[in-house]
Amino acid sequence: MPPRLDHITVTAGDFATSLAFYDATLGALGWVRSLELGDEEEDDPAVEVAGWGPPDEPVALWLVTGAVATRGLHVALAVGAVDAVERMYAAALASGGVGHDAPRRWPIIRRGEFNAIVADPDGNLIEAVAPEA
Repeated sequence: MPPRLDHITVTAGDFATSLAFYDATLGALGWVRSLELGDEEEDDPAVEVAGWGPPDEPVALWLVTGAVATRGLHVALAVGAVDAVERMYAAALASGGVGHDAPRRWPIIRRGEFNAIVADPDGNLIEAVAPEA
């Protein structure tokens, strides 16, 4: 079997802020938070790890706490329609994301695509890409 991407892990500078961002941004694309974990040695652990992916599929993106936040990552997610790109962009901005590229066609360098890119609270880029309508 040839290698394939299994998942991506992002370390958050502020876990609660990033958790809200990823819930909204990925939720707008139909992904669900399907797993969350805390320290098993604590009686009432706070969530320190969360994972999202398409419903009924393995986690594709992990968010974890850590001493050093991930910065400079760019994740592009293929979606089926232009309206999903627009929903993702709006949800990301409403949940603390920063616009990088507003939803638009890319007629010169990426023919046939409609996409948008937002930065998460730590500056990582999340992109949604759809076939041009």
